[in-house]
Amino acid sequence: MRLVVVDTNVVISAGINPAGAPARLIHNYVLGGEVQVAICPCIAGEYREVARREKLARYGFPPSWLELLIAISFELRDPPDWPYELPDPKDEAFLSLAHASGAWLVTGNLKHFPRSARRAVTVISPAEYLERLGAV
Repeated sequence: MRLVVVDTNVVISAGINPAGAPARLIHNYVLGGEVQVAICPCIAGEYREVARREKLARYGFPPSWLELLIAISFELRDPPDWPYELPDPKDEAFLSLAHASGAWLVTGNLKHFPRSARRAVTVISPAEYLERLGAV
């Protein structure tokens, strides 16, 4: 089983488009028990905060599976600050947790994680991750 850190945009995309790669990853592989998500309190908090935004209510947010996703994730403590600059400082926790846990970071926003800031962390899109799983 591969350990991944899932960016919030993947969780949100999975709730909006049930036919997309993020939804397939979350529903078929994460909730299906084949892929383990690493999470920490600050990331769980971000998932919940973003999923409760009013603009997402029309998509049925927060999705019924969000708390299950959080509950079955491998919970670690909040990671240390990431020492390399990212375009959005809010993304640092995701990269730092992936680095600290040895996980891959799955994101729909690859440009938010420039190669120069990744160090040894594999950053991959949901579609690319599904390809690696042999799911497409």
